Amino acid sequence: MVAAARPRGEPGVGPPPAYPGRVLGNGEIASVLYELARLTTLEDGSSQSFRVRAYEAAARAVEGHPHAVAELSEDELAGLRSVGRSTAAKIRELVGTGHMEKLDRLRAKYPPAFQELTRVPGVGPKTALALRQHLGVQSVEDLKAALDAQAVRTVPGLGAKSEENIGRAIDRLGIGAKERRTPIGDALRVAADVTEALGALPGVVRAEVMGSLRRFRETIGDVDVVVAAESSPEAVMSRFTSMPLVAEVIAYGARKSAIISSSGMQIDLRVVEPGQYGSAALYFTGSKAHNIRLRQLAIERGWTLSEYGLADAATGEVIASATEEAVYGALGLPWIPPELREDDGEIELAAEGALPRPIGQGDLRGDLHVHTDLSGDGREPLEAMLAAAADRGYEYLAITDHAEDLAVNGVSREELEAQRSRLEALRDRFPEMALLHGTELNIGPDGSVDYDRAFLAGLEWTVAGVHSHFELDRETQTRRIVTAMRNPAVRAIAHLSGRKIGRRPGIDLDIEAILTAAEETGTALEINCHLDRLDAPVEVLRAARGREVLFLINTDAHDARELANTVWGVRHARRGWVEPDRVANTWPRERFLEWARGTP
Repeated sequence: MVAAARPRGEPGVGPPPAYPGRVLGNGEIASVLYELARLTTLEDGSSQSFRVRAYEAAARAVEGHPHAVAELSEDELAGLRSVGRSTAAKIRELVGTGHMEKLDRLRAKYPPAFQELTRVPGVGPKTALALRQHLGVQSVEDLKAALDAQAVRTVPGLGAKSEENIGRAIDRLGIGAKERRTPIGDALRVAADVTEALGALPGVVRAEVMGSLRRFRETIGDVDVVVAAESSPEAVMSRFTSMPLVAEVIAYGARKSAIISSSGMQIDLRVVEPGQYGSAALYFTGSKAHNIRLRQLAIERGWTLSEYGLADAATGEVIASATEEAVYGALGLPWIPPELREDDGEIELAAEGALPRPIGQGDLRGDLHVHTDLSGDGREPLEAMLAAAADRGYEYLAITDHAEDLAVNGVSREELEAQRSRLEALRDRFPEMALLHGTELNIGPDGSVDYDRAFLAGLEWTVAGVHSHFELDRETQTRRIVTAMRNPAVRAIAHLSGRKIGRRPGIDLDIEAILTAAEETGTALEINCHLDRLDAPVEVLRAARGREVLFLINTDAHDARELANTVWGVRHARRGWVEPDRVANTWPRERFLEWARGTP
């Protein structure tokens, strides 16, 4: 959807109605609590304050509750684990009015432009507040001006080096660029709230996210949503424009509206007839280049292709529109997964019947990067993580708590040895799942890893990743990773670039040298499933096409719920054209274990 073409209203259609007091979904309520926690981080100047942790815990409790939290009384809410009396009252206020007085106050005090400051590496809550207090900085643009004037170094607690690092981070991440980009994890959470709320309305057949988010791009401009409704598009628009996340309604019409969310993200909604859903989904998913190629195929047949359908150019008769499969099929193509729709050769391969088989969650037979509460940042005990993995039907699982060199969260060798004994005692409870005891090693600046060679030899599995020294030059970072790959104790490289999408740039690497070393050593590259990582980046995955490089789709789970993050890693792998057999944890148990226990 093109921003310039959005109307500010349509003839005969009035402004959006006031909040009608509809029942909110658990996801919607949880998102409000997460936002409250995020803004309280600014209010308290710390992400670890008691109030922040309390709101986050309450959000997780609401998110995971099996029944509709909106239907609970204040006393019942206060009786839930991790939901205090004060938070319960705030939830009831939200459910009854569509607003939360405290949240509204914090939104006004810390608008989206100010919140964006905290995405800049080196600018945490305290620094952002100090920049505002001493320099009047209210946005990234203001910060850039302060950097240009060399004024940041004058703020207490900062200096010339901090000023230099902040400026470099802004440039590398593109924060504050003219086109605002939102990290995929943030965009997906907001989009899920919208589709959940609209999908629950009477008469709605489907409500799904489109655009670059459906194509699983790592950062998003606007969020596009298409709803197929049998009746009452007005009810859909009413619900959409009165959601708690709405900060401003910028366009309101019978079948298309647009809002700005409280986080500053634009969300565009289009309501279509069910019979037009396929062509609308195809059109609004994009990419632009992919759609142009499809329209060319249609023109060659004397047809037209638009959001309303594939039609005969002469008669206007609709040939296909209800499903994407029908539109692709009429053009002589199989359905193409959204993640591939970038005009990168997918249409030619589809025409030849040579598209790679897309990997799915059902292809995965194990997870090789899993933490427990032994790690300082883990949240659930060993037994809970094993049980959750067994419930997923896994054939093998590796426990990989942080190694000793990681500050705060690292685990001593004595603690690892004790964990190994516990794991041995639990093996009989999980006879269908091979349990590997290991660790997540830290790759030092010189490529060295934790523990001595003898201790490492006693571990059954290791992954190794970069957790520090992100500022080193390309040659040093590349040598660092290649050295680790050549270490016989290292079986896989975790989150190759070390990036945090939209928050920390990845380390600078010579990708050709990395892929060559991966082939030579047999070391697998991880596809980390966390939405803030999705690492190795898609550029690395695509560069590996046609090469003998192995991958692992790992969750890096820190609690049992995060084992379900495989859905994101699989989609990222599809976007990178990674075929199932190149992912080692799609292999049957014996084949995988033979490889895992082999010599690189």
